[in-house]
Amino acid sequence: MKRNQFSYHSDRKWLMPMVTISVLTLMLLLTLHGHGKPSSGSGSSFGQPNFTHLDRENGELRLPKLPRFAYVITGTKGDGPRLKRVLQAAYHPRNYYLLHLDIEASDSERLELAKYVKSENVIREFGNVMVVGKADLVTYKGPTMIACTLHGIAVLLKKAKDWDWFINLSASDYPLISQDDLLHIFSFLPRDLNFIENSSNMGWKEYQRARPIIVDPGLYHSNKSGVYWAKEKRSVPASFKLFTGSAWVVLTKSFVEFCVWGWDNLPRTLLMYYTNFLSSSEGYFHSVICNHKDYQNTTVNHDLHYIRWDSPPKQHPMLLKLEHFDDIVQSGAPFARKFAKDDPVLSKIDKQLLKRSDGRFTPGGWCLGNSLLGKDPCAVYGNPTLIKPTSSSKRLEKLLVKLMDSENFRLKQCK
Repeated sequence: MKRNQFSYHSDRKWLMPMVTISVLTLMLLLTLHGHGKPSSGSGSSFGQPNFTHLDRENGELRLPKLPRFAYVITGTKGDGPRLKRVLQAAYHPRNYYLLHLDIEASDSERLELAKYVKSENVIREFGNVMVVGKADLVTYKGPTMIACTLHGIAVLLKKAKDWDWFINLSASDYPLISQDDLLHIFSFLPRDLNFIENSSNMGWKEYQRARPIIVDPGLYHSNKSGVYWAKEKRSVPASFKLFTGSAWVVLTKSFVEFCVWGWDNLPRTLLMYYTNFLSSSEGYFHSVICNHKDYQNTTVNHDLHYIRWDSPPKQHPMLLKLEHFDDIVQSGAPFARKFAKDDPVLSKIDKQLLKRSDGRFTPGGWCLGNSLLGKDPCAVYGNPTLIKPTSSSKRLEKLLVKLMDSENFRLKQCK
């Protein structure tokens, strides 16, 4: 029987015992260090894993409930095959995926991507991947980038009701661990942690981004072009504090709902301010979350990406190559960027980290086929709650334990 779109079973059925025991250190760290109570009025349970799932029942230890991730994966002209590859590498039946090729991509390229999604039996069965048909115009450095992200979030909130974290990726990003590993580790975390690199120390950005006034022609033109610069400058706002950081985030459903629905006026006020702000995607979510008492104490100051910069940093990060592979692995991050199209390092990540063959999904506990027969093991699939984390999850666990350490965690929140 074909499943209804975006509806799954939620109970966790199976897990590799060797990984379960070590990951409990995350739980202990969160509780023993008492990582804080929620701010007044937030109604959250910050710092509290799902202990009801860890009680002994009938003499057996129950595991925490698996989360779900909602992805927006974006690209531009010529990025159709790259989006397809990122989707295959990051796919899991429990998650939701929204693919967006901006207006610069041709209709035929967008249609080709949609045809692929429709042709995959697994995706068709679980109905958890969508392709944006009416594309947004996205101007590099302009506020249309954050508008595109908010559009994607709004679609996911409408079409996919039950998920826990939002993740944005581009065609030049790539996962470094399987989704089974990611789901496994995140199942032990409080569901209101927001992973967002942030700082109020604007430095050079104050004079090159905050004070200049730009106009994004994508707001009123249908043709893509660069931003326009105004001659006038403006002062730094006094009613709220500016924060900046990475454009790549892992945000809770609660927080992105707040940004989209805006029952407090702060998200709308900041959205209007960032309309004339250069590279607003590196400041909007950061300023909203750090200026609101209900969310500022839920931040983990990291974007969960491995990114390599020149010294001093240039506008774009370095392209990752084969010689960076060991550093990529040792980072413990679940994602990395920036990769060139079909760079050999991607094949090495597929082979050594994801155990994935070209054109196939990253295998997990839901894949029941036999790869020895030369076929995609995920062509035969079972219950998506059956996950099979690997030893690679220990790298992410190590990173999170470091980020949650009492000497780092509170000191780096919205400072």
